[in-house]
Amino acid sequence: MLPSAFGGRNMTDLKIGVVDVFVLDAAQPMRVLLLRRGEGTRCTGAWEVVHGRIEGEERPEDAAVREVREETGLKVQRLYSVTCQPFYLHRLGTVQLSVVFAAYVDAAFPTRLSVEHDLAEWVAAAAAVERLTWPRSRQVLRDIQGLLADGNAGPVEDVLRVR
Repeated sequence: MLPSAFGGRNMTDLKIGVVDVFVLDAAQPMRVLLLRRGEGTRCTGAWEVVHGRIEGEERPEDAAVREVREETGLKVQRLYSVTCQPFYLHRLGTVQLSVVFAAYVDAAFPTRLSVEHDLAEWVAAAAAVERLTWPRSRQVLRDIQGLLADGNAGPVEDVLRVR
């Protein structure tokens, strides 16, 4: 828990507990895989990227690779750290910090969806920006377009490439 500005304890925890992964086509880097939330899940019908919890002592990059495999059946070829973004979960009383990655995969392999999604589509990044439900995801995708425009991170490859 974070200390309050008034000397007490704050009732809201800060937790680095989730990852967001923008899955990119290794052959056409500015195509992104979008997933639609299925019936009976949170945010039914929302278009999003791979999103999931960091488990136990797992490192964020390990969670990112695992979540891509679990939610899409795809194998990550290269992984880039992009940013972190906060959001508030009022039901749990926590501010979550999501570690955000871009992952290149071979889009020729078939996508195998988990039970939480009912549709997956490879979409040009410009169109994906318009379709994504969450405004921060739209902004992150714009950042990815700038950082990875040539299919790699150029002069910052040594800093952003995780795997």
